[in-house]
Amino acid sequence: MELRTSLYAMNDTKPKSRVVIAGGSGFLGKALAATLEKENYEVVVLTRDPGSYRGVGQARRWDGMTVEESWVECLEGAHAVVNLTGKPVNCRRTKRNHEEIMRSRVEPTEVLGDALRLVYRPPAVWVQAASLAIYGDAGDRLCEESAYVPAEYPADVCVAWEEALGRAIRPGMRWAVLRIGFVLGRGDGALGTLARLARCGLGGRIGSGEQWISWIHLEDMMRLFLEAIRNPSIHGICNATGLQPVKNAEFMETLRKTLGVPFGFPCPGPLVRAFAPLLDADPDLALCGRRGLPCRIHGLGFRFQFHELEEALADLLRPQPDPAGEREWVQTFAR
Repeated sequence: MELRTSLYAMNDTKPKSRVVIAGGSGFLGKALAATLEKENYEVVVLTRDPGSYRGVGQARRWDGMTVEESWVECLEGAHAVVNLTGKPVNCRRTKRNHEEIMRSRVEPTEVLGDALRLVYRPPAVWVQAASLAIYGDAGDRLCEESAYVPAEYPADVCVAWEEALGRAIRPGMRWAVLRIGFVLGRGDGALGTLARLARCGLGGRIGSGEQWISWIHLEDMMRLFLEAIRNPSIHGICNATGLQPVKNAEFMETLRKTLGVPFGFPCPGPLVRAFAPLLDADPDLALCGRRGLPCRIHGLGFRFQFHELEEALADLLRPQPDPAGEREWVQTFAR
């Protein structure tokens, strides 16, 4: 599908405007860099290991803790900075991991803020990745942008992350916080893991199956990033998720149907909690949920390409064409 659909007129974006992505070597960062390049942006990715970066754009080294001229200069005159930094949360819930997760989000945000005060022409907009986990395990409660935020993990990390942005932003800069849900994409994302489990017969409900999953197709997520970068009306906190959250049992059933798998063994909650430590994982990532709604962005006129889960999964899980095989078939047919 076309990624150029935008509420904000395309001719208002100058060719080769620069976007700096902090922490852009992961799943979302690589997808965003590729999307921005297609949209004729100059892309600079700040990463701890530029030598191993295999995405598009120019990679610059940064450690997320130190202000260095080698990457600060990229902010001068840039159109936008996008902050995606953060240690993955799929790890055991220990005090040490809690502190590392917190530090990996707060410190890089503060360092970016320090760097902005060293440039004469700072970026026009700061787009900050955040998480729907700020609403905690919300049960059936609807979570729009002003919903209740509990004083517990992982909400405390999310609050500290967003507060760090408030301290870091320069006066007059536009900012947008995208509280991201479960992003469905091909390749490295969590959907691939779930699909493999389903094909092995392990695609039943997880826990009670009543926990909500607030999902968004990767393509819509990229369009939302573009909208936040371009559209001056987007200012403040926005839930970055689709319009149709579903319960875990429905998600897994739709996944099995898409893959043509007739049955999936359920995984009871106690079993998830028993095996999670062996996998160095946090069981609450699978057993807890929230019913997030993108009220703010939808109210501003953003239109999603993928409304139904079945449609999104069919698009992402259908076999991809093999260009080499297609060429061979065409050449054979031409003979």
